[in-house]
Amino acid sequence: MIVEILISAFLVIAGIFGIVGSLGMIKLQETMQRLHAPTKATTLGVGGVLIASMLYFGLVKGEFSFHELMITLFLFITAPISANFIAKTFMQANMRAKDLPPSQSEYGWSVYVDPPKREAPEGE
Repeated sequence: MIVEILISAFLVIAGIFGIVGSLGMIKLQETMQRLHAPTKATTLGVGGVLIASMLYFGLVKGEFSFHELMITLFLFITAPISANFIAKTFMQANMRAKDLPPSQSEYGWSVYVDPPKREAPEGE
């Protein structure tokens, strides 16, 4: 009974995050605002379903589900990274240096602390 309640709780929580993420995609207007909703919905919503599946197969069926574990780890690692890439691309395409707050680096808002060294081609 406790296992079923725990699995049901993960499924309900995952459903709530899925609905909130979907509503966030509809209601939020700007790209940078919209970025937050699907990232959280994917990470917490789908992650909750996968954790509930792992609990079901592990505690009810008595089998270890390695696939769900790998999908969950992949999702928790890649969702924040992809959101960061989307945000940086948006900033590069739509914002100018005067729109951004000052940075503490002499190179501004860059991916690198130091600019990469340019290697001269062999013909030079």
